[in-house]
Amino acid sequence: MSDSLERLYQAVLAARDLDPATSRTARLFQRGPSKMAKKLAEEAIEVVIDAVNGKADAVVRESADLLYNLTVLWASAGVTPQDVWREMERREDMLGIAEKLPKAKMPKVLTSKASAKGLPKPLPKTLPKATAAPAVRRRIVALEGRSARKRH
Repeated sequence: MSDSLERLYQAVLAARDLDPATSRTARLFQRGPSKMAKKLAEEAIEVVIDAVNGKADAVVRESADLLYNLTVLWASAGVTPQDVWREMERREDMLGIAEKLPKAKMPKVLTSKASAKGLPKPLPKTLPKATAAPAVRRRIVALEGRSARKRH
């Protein structure tokens, strides 16, 4: 699959400087990142709607559109498929599966006399250093007869 995505990415790069009158990719590059992001969001919503409605064939078609628009946005942002795969591998090394990382909570700043008087708290001059725990791989367990739910 990564070869297909790499070919798509290379095709997007090749098409970005073509005539916008004949190339959808060139037209997206001409209109800029905000238009690219809007198209990506539209395709994502279409995938979700079709998936919820149980239309697998439409999910396939809209997913192809989604990947195309994601690749265009990557190219615009200077991101390569290899950058994304490295992140996926990093997550797999940390979690045992390349899933979304949990959100990190910001440390609480101690209240000061200024905050007691209703004034804004000063920002800390330095952030506490994160202590990296050794990476532990989690086992991947198949769930039979149950649908997997997204964890928050």
